[in-house]
Amino acid sequence: MAIGRETVGNLLKITKPQWKTSITKVEPNRIITRGYPQEDLIGNISFPEMVYLLLKGELPHENEAKMLEAVLVSFCDHGVTPPSTQVARIMASTGASMNSCVSGGLSSFGKYHAGALEHSMRLFQEIINEKVDCDEDITSCGDLKDLALTTVEQYLENDEKIPGFGHRFHDKDPRPGKLIKTAKKYGYFGIHTELAVIIDSLLREMKGIRINIDGTNAGILSDMGFDWRFGTGIFMIGRVPALISHIYEEKSDESPFRKFVEVEDVCFHEFDSVDHNLKKNKF
Repeated sequence: MAIGRETVGNLLKITKPQWKTSITKVEPNRIITRGYPQEDLIGNISFPEMVYLLLKGELPHENEAKMLEAVLVSFCDHGVTPPSTQVARIMASTGASMNSCVSGGLSSFGKYHAGALEHSMRLFQEIINEKVDCDEDITSCGDLKDLALTTVEQYLENDEKIPGFGHRFHDKDPRPGKLIKTAKKYGYFGIHTELAVIIDSLLREMKGIRINIDGTNAGILSDMGFDWRFGTGIFMIGRVPALISHIYEEKSDESPFRKFVEVEDVCFHEFDSVDHNLKKNKF
């Protein structure tokens, strides 16, 4: 039985993949983002407000915009100590392009660097969502301290680090205190941040460990209603300008082909278990 042209056309329409998005609609001479013409947004809203609009689908209130701005500023840079910055600068020293260097820095984010914000947000949100039966009212949620203590004890018993607490360089991260004051000022010191502060108090007493920038922002962003899956992305938004700055500095002020170690300084291990017969036969 022959298949007609119309049938074939209908089949192609059914199987043709379609992009679906509610973020930005593009038409000839017209760009609409979250319902707003982009020409109306230009010059009328700040960059943090645009970020909020893209991520949450609505323009923020004034305090929301100021709080997100404070969070992004707090992520701005940590010198050349992070592996991501070192990767970006090493790549820059090879003559790689700006976009390649930035990509290299971002690609180096992982479990042990830049992942703590997302992990901490997930921890706080799961504790509150699963164990606290309330509507963002701390006073009706039972004893938040008990939940915090249970969490701390579980991590310590398993000899695990709680994401968002402790720092490789600082005994006391200088940023959380100001962020918490800012959150209280703008009305975003809620149940998640309260949980973070209680865990901080317990860890300081039990292990001498303090909250860091990730743990603080995990609480604040959660209280602002951001899903934990936004975590690493929000950190990236704050850190990209620093990577660009470091890459430019490397290209402008440093000699090409940066090396952290000279060949004569490399310690080579002896491999006593080498199969010399295999080596003889193969090479």
